[in-house]
Amino acid sequence: MSELVRLTDITKVYQGGITGALNGVSVTVERGEFTAIMGPSGSGKSTLLNLVAGLDRPTSGSVEVGGTDLGKLGEAGLARFRRDHIGFVFQFFHLLPNLTALENVLIPAQLKGTVVPGRARELLDLLGIKEVADKYPARLSGGQQQRVAIARALINNPTLLLADEPTGALDMHSGEQVMELLGRLHRDGQTILLVTHDAKLATRHAARVLSVLDGKIVDDARLESPERTASEVIRVRSEEASR
Repeated sequence: MSELVRLTDITKVYQGGITGALNGVSVTVERGEFTAIMGPSGSGKSTLLNLVAGLDRPTSGSVEVGGTDLGKLGEAGLARFRRDHIGFVFQFFHLLPNLTALENVLIPAQLKGTVVPGRARELLDLLGIKEVADKYPARLSGGQQQRVAIARALINNPTLLLADEPTGALDMHSGEQVMELLGRLHRDGQTILLVTHDAKLATRHAARVLSVLDGKIVDDARLESPERTASEVIRVRSEEASR
């Protein structure tokens, strides 16, 4: 594998000069990895994901994705980079209600100027929901809507798939199905960076877990032979900080 993401000494400072979401974070992610980011609310995990996506900029430090320094891109350049190289899956599906499932999947391709209905249908088939292609979001279950959102994220063949709490709005069964799907995409070679609160899902499906606490990465566990689970590390560090 080769390096895909590199964050170097990243700090994010809130307005007013108070060090906030991230404080001196350095980490790399290899191509083909399925990496989960875990931590309590406010720990900085979603900020980390947004910086990798170019949706936010660090106060200091550098973010590189695929050898591109995102800090050197203007807003238009960042938008093109996201469109061409990054797929997004969020907790809430953000499907347009007046478009069919197929039409929702095609939105990023239309923005890129490469409308490929055949590939969109293939993705829906791959994700097990080809029968919903012509249905509107209101007629779909939560799990089906999230699969449509994943198909939309994949339509432009992204180098990196970013998922922010993709099971948070789903019941347990649908959430497990979505995670199984992400695991299958990873086995097919997709690089995935996942933010989740669910330690069981993370440790069952991801190959690596980054534990974030108070703006710092406090543990980096390779799950083939982890010494402690992510949830245990976060609990111990929280207890130490409260003493």
